[in-house]
Amino acid sequence: MRLDDQMHPLYLKADALTQTVIGAAIEVHKDKGPGLVESIYEWCLLRELELQKLKTENQRLVQIHDKGFIRDEPLRFDVLVEGCVLAEAKSVEAILPIHKAQLLSYMKLLDVPIGLLINFNSTKLTDGVSRLVLRGASS
Repeated sequence: MRLDDQMHPLYLKADALTQTVIGAAIEVHKDKGPGLVESIYEWCLLRELELQKLKTENQRLVQIHDKGFIRDEPLRFDVLVEGCVLAEAKSVEAILPIHKAQLLSYMKLLDVPIGLLINFNSTKLTDGVSRLVLRGASS
């Protein structure tokens, strides 16, 4: 959460990039279809974005701060694109509030302004996409 009233420095870049990430997910969905395990979609999405010459990563050490203590912890997230859009691949019957809460928690830890929750278990992929914005990132 941002304490000032300024826009997140990566918000505009992330906002412009979301359509590219969704387009890459659509390509994966067209090729693979619904019903596979999440790890397959995650791997295919990483490859599709790399083919588009975008920088991606899928895990990183983050610093956890708690009451004056600091711990480096490996955080396993699905796909971070260009350091500013976090995409989480799901293959579930329905997106639940906990899925959105988890994505928001990852976004806070990574200081990423926009997240995409992509449910590949949808007949039409765009019906399975939820776009989340970190509180204060766009103001």
